[in-house]
Formats: sequence, structure tokens, C-alpha cells
Amino acid sequence: MDRRLMLAAIAAVPVAGAAYYFSRGSGAGTTSLPAAALAQGTDASSIDTSAVTEMVLGDANAPVEVVEYASFTCPHCQRFHEGTFKDLKAEYIDTGKVRFIYREVYFDRFGLWAGMLARCGGEDRYFAMVDLIYQTQGQWTQGNSEAAIADNLRRLGLTAGLDAEQIDACMSDADMAQALVAVYQENASRDGVDSTPSFMIDGEKYSNMSLDRFKDVIDAALGDA
Repeated sequence: MDRRLMLAAIAAVPVAGAAYYFSRGSGAGTTSLPAAALAQGTDASSIDTSAVTEMVLGDANAPVEVVEYASFTCPHCQRFHEGTFKDLKAEYIDTGKVRFIYREVYFDRFGLWAGMLARCGGEDRYFAMVDLIYQTQGQWTQGNSEAAIADNLRRLGLTAGLDAEQIDACMSDADMAQALVAVYQENASRDGVDSTPSFMIDGEKYSNMSLDRFKDVIDAALGDA
């Protein structure tokens, strides 16, 4: 997904009070959903981001660190997670060779909403939710309105075992939305992320690669460790 970061444009869209909603059950009410942005004029450095948890797999003391920057609405990210990532996880993460960090990228409001849903069950359920979101990307991203896509995400959360009130609370949390976007902007600016998926392997940036190329890079890093 080669989309240039337009931080100034993103920051011009309000979060709190955004007019995006998802239906609750049979239409018993609506819940406001934040847009993928900081309020205009907001200084990202002034936002409390302490509630945003870094999502990590693998041994904390693994010799190599791999950071993935990905968007839940990115087809290339979906293909990476359905293919290459599974092999990398089995060979390097599960064996203690790689510490893997997943960082969400918000090129659009739907990616933000999916990220908020993924975090709704906490750290223990996060990566299972990530898998489900990618597995069903072709379904939940379909809709002729923001409300339809938001409702698709809500149904996905219910399928994953989250309850309706829990989903409503997570998806309408404007403070968390602002914190997530602030963290995303800080990370992306620091690491020069302008497309997804992008990777930082022991601090060096890489674009999407084949499985064999990933192995070559990681094996070289392991040899240097």
C-alpha cells in the first residue's frame, strides 16, 4: 500500500464528535466513532499516550528485533500476515530468535477503527484479533457508508467473543483514538514510514520482502548478534 503520509491533512480532521456511527444490534442506538486524525491545531506531543501499549511477540531478550508497520486496510499487509509472517513466526519468533513488534499505521479512519477493535480485548487477545481482522479484510471493508463498515467491525468483535458494551466503549473512546494517532505519527515520522508494510530490523528500514529475503536479513543480523 504505497500511500504517502499526509500528516498535515490528517491533522485537519476532527476526532471528538466525528459524525461516524455504528448501529447497536437492531438499531437500539448509535455510538460515535472517532476519525483517523488529531483535532486541528492539536500538538501531538501534548497528548497523554501512556495508555497505548506496544504489542509484542517473542522473547524479550531475543537477539534480533523486527518491527512491522502495517495498516489493517492494506491488502499487501493482509497477504504478508496470511503468508510470510506465519513462516517467520514459526522459525524465528516462536524459537526465541526474534522479538516482533507490531505497530499500527492509520492511513484512513477505518484502519484506526480496526486498531481500536483489535485492542479491545487487551494484550492477551490482540494478535488473535489481528489475525481475524486480516482474515476477514475482504468482508469488513465492504460497505457503501462509514456506518456500514463500522457495523461490520462491530459484528467481527461479537464473533470474536467481545460483548456489545465492551465494543461500544472501545470504539467510542476518543481519548484513546487521539493517543493512538499521536503514537503512530511520532513513530512514523521518526522511522520514515511512508508505505505499508514497512519493517525495521535492528533499527534499519526495509520495505516488503519475500520470505527468502527476510530470512537472509534476519540470519545476517543473528550472525552479528
